Amino acid sequence: MLSTNFLIKNQNDQFTLDGVNKGERVAVAMSGGVDSSVAAALMAEAGYDVIGITLQLYDHGAMIDKKGACCAGQDIYDARTVADKMGFPHYVLDYESVFRQKVIEDFADSYLQGETPIPCVRCNQKVKFKDLLQTSKDLDAKALVTGHYVQRIVKEQQAELHRALDHSRDQSYFLFTTTQDQLNYLRFPLGGLPKTETREHATRFGLKVAEKPDSQDICFVPNGSYASIVSKLRPGALESGEIIHIDGTVLGKHNGIINYTIGQRKGLGIAYADPLYVIRVSPEKHQVWVGPKEALAVKTIYLKEVNWLKGLENFRNGLTCMIKIRSTHQPIPATVLVTGPESATVTFDNPEYGVASGQACVFYENNHVLGGGWITSKHLAS
Repeated sequence: MLSTNFLIKNQNDQFTLDGVNKGERVAVAMSGGVDSSVAAALMAEAGYDVIGITLQLYDHGAMIDKKGACCAGQDIYDARTVADKMGFPHYVLDYESVFRQKVIEDFADSYLQGETPIPCVRCNQKVKFKDLLQTSKDLDAKALVTGHYVQRIVKEQQAELHRALDHSRDQSYFLFTTTQDQLNYLRFPLGGLPKTETREHATRFGLKVAEKPDSQDICFVPNGSYASIVSKLRPGALESGEIIHIDGTVLGKHNGIINYTIGQRKGLGIAYADPLYVIRVSPEKHQVWVGPKEALAVKTIYLKEVNWLKGLENFRNGLTCMIKIRSTHQPIPATVLVTGPESATVTFDNPEYGVASGQACVFYENNHVLGGGWITSKHLAS
């Protein structure tokens, strides 16, 4: 069976990787969850020289009882248990300081700027697909294998990033920052499988993580309260300010802009005859602006730090494609126009609601990831 993920089942009913020979070394990023555990087990079963690597990203004691986390406490133990059972070495690398600086601190600063950040993307960009990838190469691994639900398809000797076969599990939105060099080295053995089959493999291998719940919220936010994390890291983040209607009327006071996100309706702390939504946040003046739903409508957005997996020359006259501005939403039609080496404008076919700075906008063409960037409130045309 040849899947679009170029993961081949051989005559022994085992999976082998495109471009990597049996017996050659591969490194597997192991978070302690069922997906990365099965990815590692499949590689060991296929006869590769597997090395499991887990990055310890935050304190063992502080996070050991957190449900749905990764890369700490119980999860490190689970990854080691899988490696022991499958008979390959497992290493834990301390990346607490790197993770704090490049992911957690960035998360806090982004919130203070009135943005709605996605730390999971930054973690892949700044830690996992950078430092972990380099460590894998230092260990002479021919590829870095992960448990992400995306597909790597080779066309005309060029590796492309595609959505997972099971769109309900697709994680391509979180990997839009992956560079071409990284994609050439990465492998995603689960991209052509439904999650049910992944768990069936875990049961077949006798892995204790077979029924382990999936990770849900941000790993370093213990109770789902983003504001509590930001206020702890930035004590001045809860400075009060005005809640203002877009007609200029001051409706009340708030206790910190970090408690508000674009499109939010509930928990505004004000009384008004008609439903109101957060329209924008002004961090400089500590103001929260509210208004009716129609005021959320946006036709054009601006992007920074754009990663062009398909050459930017294809976007110079505007390229009509499908885009996602939220991980859980279906792709929608839009036109992407390059405005600089790392900037672009995106014009929707139909207005979108609740678009927030700090979120990602990812471009697709027939499930092929063309690139993506970070939504910003500023026009970056050059």
